[in-house]
Amino acid sequence: MIALSAVTNSSETPGCSSVPKTWDASLYDSKHAFVWRYGAELIELLAPQRGERILDLGCGTGHLTHRLAESGARVIGLDRSLAMLAEARKNYPDMQLVAADATRMAFAQPFDAVFSNAALHWILDAERAVEFIASCLRPGGRFVAEFGGKGNLRTLQDGFGEALAAVGYPEGRHWNPRYFPSIAEYSGLLERHGLAVRSAWLFDRLTPLEGGDEGMRNWIRQFESDRLERITPDKVSVLLEEAEKWLRPHLFRNGQWFADYVRLRVVAIRGS
Repeated sequence: MIALSAVTNSSETPGCSSVPKTWDASLYDSKHAFVWRYGAELIELLAPQRGERILDLGCGTGHLTHRLAESGARVIGLDRSLAMLAEARKNYPDMQLVAADATRMAFAQPFDAVFSNAALHWILDAERAVEFIASCLRPGGRFVAEFGGKGNLRTLQDGFGEALAAVGYPEGRHWNPRYFPSIAEYSGLLERHGLAVRSAWLFDRLTPLEGGDEGMRNWIRQFESDRLERITPDKVSVLLEEAEKWLRPHLFRNGQWFADYVRLRVVAIRGS
């Protein structure tokens, strides 16, 4: 039985985000599997042990949650997106999954570790998210996470913003905000809440997008769906063409689209 309180499950955002978003879970798994596949290295850093109690914060479609469970750990996957959790339950019907907002809930029993991959940049209230993480951990428990860091997707976002302006939506540059902190900013936030940072990295990860010549369009449809829904349908195809035109000299190489990801990876320990 999972003991928790103050759970909400009314939104559709992965990682328990405070950013409203509707996710296409099937498209996420079929065209953007790189998001969770890169997380395999993060699991090695966590080094889960048999019998440990672990929270996967922002579990999405559950692939990494399942890998954590294969270590023999007792894993709970948490996500705010009902669509993502439905896909996770279809993939792994025996997993423990919770639909909730990490900024408005608490677990009654502590965890040995909190793990999070590619989710925390969706939570704009980073302070509340870190409060939640700290409250989840037992003294000496560890927090291992990777998400978008300072400079993440700068070129891609500049190009998409230019495309929005070209089709009459210059204000669209400010839609769909995300949280991309520096090492210093996030380390300070963790330390304020009793999480001692043991290591932190900020690194470039130029990432190939699946789908060949359609790769950038697939990425925009998945990760910018909020902004696409806010423009008139007749302008969507023009917007995608404008985005490709602007981005092609920067992020298209040898028949392959790329996303200019910058990742922040942290390991921290909760004090006594």
